[in-house]
Amino acid sequence: MKNKKNAIRGLALKGASAALLLGASGLAAADQFGLQIGGGLGDHHINKLDLGLVWDPNLTWWQIGDWHFSLIGEAHVAWWHTSEGNVHENIGEIGVTPIIRFIDGAGAIRPYVEVGAGVRLLSSPRISSDLTLSTAFQFAPMAGVGVQFGNRQQYQAGYRFQHISNGGIKEPNPGINFHQLYLQYNF
Repeated sequence: MKNKKNAIRGLALKGASAALLLGASGLAAADQFGLQIGGGLGDHHINKLDLGLVWDPNLTWWQIGDWHFSLIGEAHVAWWHTSEGNVHENIGEIGVTPIIRFIDGAGAIRPYVEVGAGVRLLSSPRISSDLTLSTAFQFAPMAGVGVQFGNRQQYQAGYRFQHISNGGIKEPNPGINFHQLYLQYNF
């Protein structure tokens, strides 16, 4: 009787493992990666050039007609430049942002709205003698709109409003607002 129970447990474990592996391989095949380039203008005459790596794990929920919510992950490297920087004219930025997107799932052109909140690390928090963000660590909430298009829905174009500040970790905390446009190609 004990051997029979062990055999059933072993068979159940093997079956569950096979189902898990097949499910995980299906999710992996559904993963989509993209490369994003963006540019924007910020407060204090700061210009921003941004390069992003985008990951869409195909996690969707709450279907409303053809529209649904999805979760997207982005990693960014950016360069800030200002002509008003008497301490630093150029600042580097790296960070990650999880994004919730509400997108139309049908049609040749698929509009969407999105919100996200990420973290950023700056090469220097001090831009000029009059402007400092106090910490290199920053929070980066954003909201945007865009469209996805192409014969495989491989292109995206959009606008984002992004606020970068340290969330009051240390004063002064003036924050900087950016208006950005971006283009993306999904592999």
